[in-house]
Amino acid sequence: MSVTQEPIAPATTVTKSGAAGAAKFAGSESRKYNYFEPKGRRATHYEDMTVDVQPDPKRYLLQDWIINFADGDGAYAESWTKAKSSNWHIFRAIDQEWERTHYQRQSTIVGMIANVTENGRRSGAVKRFDRAWVKVLQDHVGAYKHAEFGLGMATMQAQRYGYTQMINNAILTNSSYKLRFAQDLTLYLGEIGLDLDGFDQEAGKAHWLDDPVWQGVRKLIETIGGATDYLEQYFPVNVVFEPLVGELFRSGFIMQVAASQNDFMTPAVVSAAEGDFERNLANTIELFGILVNDEQNAEANRVLFEGWLNKYGTLATEAAYQLQPIWSQPRVKIAPFVDALAQSHDRLRAIGGEIGLDVRSVVPGR
Repeated sequence: MSVTQEPIAPATTVTKSGAAGAAKFAGSESRKYNYFEPKGRRATHYEDMTVDVQPDPKRYLLQDWIINFADGDGAYAESWTKAKSSNWHIFRAIDQEWERTHYQRQSTIVGMIANVTENGRRSGAVKRFDRAWVKVLQDHVGAYKHAEFGLGMATMQAQRYGYTQMINNAILTNSSYKLRFAQDLTLYLGEIGLDLDGFDQEAGKAHWLDDPVWQGVRKLIETIGGATDYLEQYFPVNVVFEPLVGELFRSGFIMQVAASQNDFMTPAVVSAAEGDFERNLANTIELFGILVNDEQNAEANRVLFEGWLNKYGTLATEAAYQLQPIWSQPRVKIAPFVDALAQSHDRLRAIGGEIGLDVRSVVPGR
């Protein structure tokens, strides 16, 4: 009896060379020179400037990282966050900002605030501010700028550890907006202080450090800054702090009350931060929405994020209630704290719904 021997299939070889032509990449034969899959039908300028600018051994570094940290991690590691993704490169920032567009927008905002301040001072508007309101600006807007600076520093650290350039860009522009707004407030208060006798430029720092009204906010900011997971730093900035504390103070107080105190200038300055937040929030919802719906890690990511929500939401809620006395300080009172707080809760519910998170551990459901 004869036995027919099946031919042995050749062994599959793994290319470990970085030489030109050693492997085929997506789009390597395309006449459009695209080496990545665009989100839409055609690659945008933003995608051309950001996708795969930061290398990834799983995509193009066939010889693995050239340089490693002492603990064995390469230049970037997926283990730097507890969140998991089957493909980190899917994310594209909604605002599609890269260096040039970001600098242009920042420059426009700075010019707008400078014009408002200059024109207001020229018209004598600052001297018509209500006296009780001037003290609010001195003490509490002066304190709030430290919160913005703290978040800017936290996200500045976080952006270094993002696994892709698209994630890094979104967190870095977030940081830049925060640091710019902290500077906006510092310069604005310095300018109007020139027209106000006895205006104390150091009062804001003193209130930030010692006033019980601000210690909850300070604790929240320092807790965010102390996190070692870069997405744990990014997540609470836009999902928790902004609706429960940032917007509460900016939109729910400053922008509601200022006009009745003869102040049209401060709302214009603060409105820049509201625009910043809308852009940062859109990017945040996109990233965490992708992770919550990841085909392999959806449930684990959802549990992780809801844990962060509960941790930072508890601190933010405590901070918000500690701010309540500020609402009673203006002479003309038109915006109750309870209304502003209810609006901030609605905002958090909307954000949680868009990402796919249960926020009832922080605010009651409806």
